[in-house]
Amino acid sequence: QVQLVESGGGLVQPGGSLRLSCAASGSTVSIGTMGWFRRTPEKQRELVSLITSGGITNYADSVKGRSTISRDNAKNTVDLQMNSLKPEDTAVYYCLATIVNREFWGQGTQVLVSA
Repeated sequence: QVQLVESGGGLVQPGGSLRLSCAASGSTVSIGTMGWFRRTPEKQRELVSLITSGGITNYADSVKGRSTISRDNAKNTVDLQMNSLKPEDTAVYYCLATIVNREFWGQGTQVLVSA
């Protein structure tokens, strides 16, 4: 069992920045890929970014160039730095961790981008 807790969301103006963090606890030794998904107000589920245990990254086109995902395997954390935020980035952001073919999800953190 792995538990994931996100933090760092909130209200930010367009063009601003946020750093989302996710801390994993429990049976964390075998965690592989981690990442972030988001659920928009329109109920769309979107991949944001993934990072493998070896540090290989993947970004959605919508955030590429504006976002950086990173992880600390010793601390069992994964972060998402988001810059130049747009209103369309508004969503609930969920942290993902995988162990082989099993998925574990956090409770989500709200990001609201609005002037």
